[in-house]
Amino acid sequence: MKILHELLETLPVEPIQVRDIVIGVHWTMVCSKYAGLGSTIVETGPHGHSPVTSVGELHQKSAQDLARFILSDSLLEASIGIAALNSIIEIDESKIVQVNASDILASESEGKNLAVVGHFPFVDSMKAICRNCWVIEKKPYGEDFPEEAASEYIPRADVVAITGTAFINHTIETLLSLCQPCAKIMILGPSTPMLPLLFDHNVTFLSGSRVIDEEAARITIQQGAIFKQVKGVRLISMNHNERNPE
Repeated sequence: MKILHELLETLPVEPIQVRDIVIGVHWTMVCSKYAGLGSTIVETGPHGHSPVTSVGELHQKSAQDLARFILSDSLLEASIGIAALNSIIEIDESKIVQVNASDILASESEGKNLAVVGHFPFVDSMKAICRNCWVIEKKPYGEDFPEEAASEYIPRADVVAITGTAFINHTIETLLSLCQPCAKIMILGPSTPMLPLLFDHNVTFLSGSRVIDEEAARITIQQGAIFKQVKGVRLISMNHNERNPE
């Protein structure tokens, strides 16, 4: 979990108090310096329940303490951890590009082999323009391939799109290691940490989110919103070329 430790090392030493935490059926939001999102993932335990360490006291902790939950073997705790991490990140607006992840992938993947880890809504349109579009999913849908197929298709891809939930289930390093050195790699989804250090791991694009209206996001997340229903969230992207502009 080297990458996860590197992410934690970017956090400020001075504790940042958690102001609020919301765990919805689809999304988790932690509010500290900013507000950060993470997918809510729950493993199957007895009766489908997944206990959380220090439940009832999480709002009393620092955001850094909650961010360390990303190292947890509990998927629900790791979901809280990535949301807490994202609530601390300082995003340099000068590095942000106003382009949707799907538009970037369409531009980069036309006529090429594309591997997508996670079934995103745009995959059908990608299949119409790519030479091959292999969708790899933990819970396959339709023509998706199971996660075991990652080692077969990712090394053959010119472009690889990886869901940000790979930080939560601790598969991110394995998935990145399967990419060929010359591949264009995108990490995408609201859980994605918008940290330039990920470019040191051969990532080309980051496409994530920023909460701009906490109350609107809180209400919709509490009421079970899927992402397109979540209010008060802005989609943002960053590319490697914008890291150190001349």
